[in-house]
Amino acid sequence: MSYLPSETRYNSIPYNRCGKSGVMLPAISLGLWNNFGGEDAIENQRNMLRRAFDLGITHFDLANNYGPPPGSAEENFGQILEKDFRSYRDELIISTKAGFKMWDGPYGDWGSKKYLISSLDQSLKRMNLDYVDIFYHHRPDPDTPLEETMGALDQIVRQGKALYVGISNYNAEETKRAISILKEQGTPFIIHQAAYSMLNRWVEDGLTDVLEREGAGCIAFVPLAQGLLTNKYLTGIPSDSRAAKEHIPFLNEKDISNDVLQKVKQLNEIAQQREQSLAQMALVWVLQEKSVVSALIGASKVSQIEENVKALENPQFSKNEIETINAILK
Repeated sequence: MSYLPSETRYNSIPYNRCGKSGVMLPAISLGLWNNFGGEDAIENQRNMLRRAFDLGITHFDLANNYGPPPGSAEENFGQILEKDFRSYRDELIISTKAGFKMWDGPYGDWGSKKYLISSLDQSLKRMNLDYVDIFYHHRPDPDTPLEETMGALDQIVRQGKALYVGISNYNAEETKRAISILKEQGTPFIIHQAAYSMLNRWVEDGLTDVLEREGAGCIAFVPLAQGLLTNKYLTGIPSDSRAAKEHIPFLNEKDISNDVLQKVKQLNEIAQQREQSLAQMALVWVLQEKSVVSALIGASKVSQIEENVKALENPQFSKNEIETINAILK
């Protein structure tokens, strides 16, 4: 049965201008970092992407190494795109990235022109696309000159393989330099993808000031702090949680102190007063920060996407709520 998206898909979610560009991003975007790889059921992936689009989520975010195995998220997305979304390609913002290790040898990692252009060529083949809307350099390279890395992004745009470019995981000073180089080249840098949540507020220490001044937007990834800002950890660390699994490097039990758990419980009390889940409050909270135009969520099932979008029904905070939250987080 062919997929027909909801006719009301643009009625339930706001779209925010990305800096001074012409791009409007949905307040919530869907990332394919987890649960879209070769080990995951593709029918569930397909259902999530369909439901996301029905709810007005027009931005799907990938990277060359998403899986596992690396590349499989792009391959699966390409299959689903061909079956369900090919007729709606012009309604979508599709992004991908390169910067982490993708293949063996000296040309499959970091930020050389050789790596970035080769990687995007491979990504386009996996997704069966002529171009992506946004291409990111995924992390700074301490050894490759920034002029070369940004020159690769410039070349990619001029070749028509990406409409816009961005960066991810750069600090404020690195971002300022990157933007300056791209400006000299006349390349449309529009966005920085940064880890940002109630429990990780590093972007407030200069980065959002740079982005606002330079007319670029920020999209916040891991806004739920790898699941810490959900109801999963309100009574401790469950044995089946991500934090309890030692093989997952991004969130381990040793990283979760009693102080953090106490903050999470206090934040949940505020969320309940707002008639939201903790996750819903955490999502709209990152959108309060200047320059942040979208919160990038992950999901393992359709219901999580639906609950996250419901967060936008109560996006405003009172002055007292902001003061109380800041007091808890300090």
